[in-house]
Amino acid sequence: MEPNMLLDALLAEAGMSRKGLAAQVNAAGAAQGRCMRYDHSSVIRWLGGQRPRGNAPDLIAGILGRRLCRRVSLDDLGMGTAAAPPVGTSLDGFIGKATALWQGDHKQREDLQLAPVITGLPAVGPVWEWENPPDDTDVSSRGTVRVGLPDVETLRTARNHYEQMYRKAGGVATRGRVVRFLVQDTAPLMRGTYTDTTGRELHRAVGGLVAIAGICAYDSSAQGLAQRYYHQALRLAKASGDRAFGGYVIALLVNHALYLGEYTQAVSFAEAGLRTAGHAISPALACDLNAMQAKAFARMGDQKGARHAMQHAEIAAGLIRPDEEPTETGYVQPGLLENALADTLMRLGDTGPAQRYAAEAVEIQAHARGQVHRLGTLADCELRAGEADQAAATAARMLDTVQGMESHRLYDRLARVRRSLASTRSVSVREVVGRLDDTLRIPL
Repeated sequence: MEPNMLLDALLAEAGMSRKGLAAQVNAAGAAQGRCMRYDHSSVIRWLGGQRPRGNAPDLIAGILGRRLCRRVSLDDLGMGTAAAPPVGTSLDGFIGKATALWQGDHKQREDLQLAPVITGLPAVGPVWEWENPPDDTDVSSRGTVRVGLPDVETLRTARNHYEQMYRKAGGVATRGRVVRFLVQDTAPLMRGTYTDTTGRELHRAVGGLVAIAGICAYDSSAQGLAQRYYHQALRLAKASGDRAFGGYVIALLVNHALYLGEYTQAVSFAEAGLRTAGHAISPALACDLNAMQAKAFARMGDQKGARHAMQHAEIAAGLIRPDEEPTETGYVQPGLLENALADTLMRLGDTGPAQRYAAEAVEIQAHARGQVHRLGTLADCELRAGEADQAAATAARMLDTVQGMESHRLYDRLARVRRSLASTRSVSVREVVGRLDDTLRIPL
């Protein structure tokens, strides 16, 4: 039985307590000559996924609809019958489910924090739906709040703010801020009044925020939740009509697949991003998608595929014009490609070239988070080359750079370097291993 996040979100939006809902259902039933004895425990069971008997779901829909001044259907309520047609990717149904997820995450619902990663066809479905018709012909809405372009600009500013916070402080520290903004400031706009033109800009801006929420969930080790946010961002990209933005979200899914060890999926997703974004794709995004493909091929031991993707990544990198790139691709900074090439070559066994690329990437200025990853790649290359003392010095630089960040992914990187260093016995290595242990003992 799946928890009913839709009912939970509607109750929160309506500002209604569980006891209050139960009382109103009993009163509505009495008005129809029926004796109902629901209480707050009954509502808890409904929130857990139980469907009340008889016409109680219709009474609940009517009560919440009057409170919210809009029609609430049984599907909106999460109480549609099994025989009812699925909501699918209809925009109205999607928005209800999306805002319910934000509300559940904001409340730190355990079932969401521990949600399993989606696998098989359901994991591929959102990408297929993004690629293929039907498109949204009209995304306008009529609601209680009038939405204009200044509201959209506020969302864009918020997205940039939270991205910078993520880079400086990590996803663990940033995640709650983003989700709270989605619940308190973004959800009311999604349910507001706007034209088709404004709606497309709105969905584009909300998609950017949702993507950041997914990145923070990924960085906080909530992988199933991160995946769901990425899928939401992809649906919002489709509603916006911005194929390049959809390609950026695909890149997030590719990176996620790499982390999960789903290398074949990473390759196919990258191909979908390159194919469907088409001429709209920016050189920076094309560079990153090809570079991640190369990493996936290398992990599968496919030398030819990896080198072919590396070539395409280098060609795209030569076409990058930072001033012409969309905001989201700002993460493709100088040195990112060199770091990806180093990782790929290292896994292909080309230790010398890998180490040269890794050293080059470290020498190029990057934000602190990116620098930790680059130093990690360099340390890996130095260890494979048998240069343990040099790797220990690089690991010490990682520790200096990571100070103040709360990120499970960066701590994973430190832990991997620590395991590799622990097999050597020099004094300098032991000292750094001790520092690594001290840092890794700090709970996130």
